[in-house]
Amino acid sequence: MSDANSRITDVVTSNDVVLFMKGTPLFPQCGFSSKAVAILEHCGVGFESVDVLQDMEVRQGIKAYSDWPTIPQLYVKGEFVGGSDIMMEMFEAGELQTMMDEKKVAKA
Repeated sequence: MSDANSRITDVVTSNDVVLFMKGTPLFPQCGFSSKAVAILEHCGVGFESVDVLQDMEVRQGIKAYSDWPTIPQLYVKGEFVGGSDIMMEMFEAGELQTMMDEKKVAKA
């Protein structure tokens, strides 16, 4: 397993919710990452973020890890959920909050 792959696995498995994004929650560097942060904050859950702009190996590695071509990417309890569009669809349908509750994700 590559170094980037093992670092991704470590962060995904050691946190309830992980958002791989461009920038940070306070300073998102793209509109999709900003939307993803807003959704998670509205759900009221704590989450870890990984700024893929700080590490090119992780930026490319996360795409192979999830077999998903775009960033941001959301993981809940080790499971890949999707990108910002999927997050928005799930949020609007009430499915994202239900998932967080069912998986007993810690509140922020």
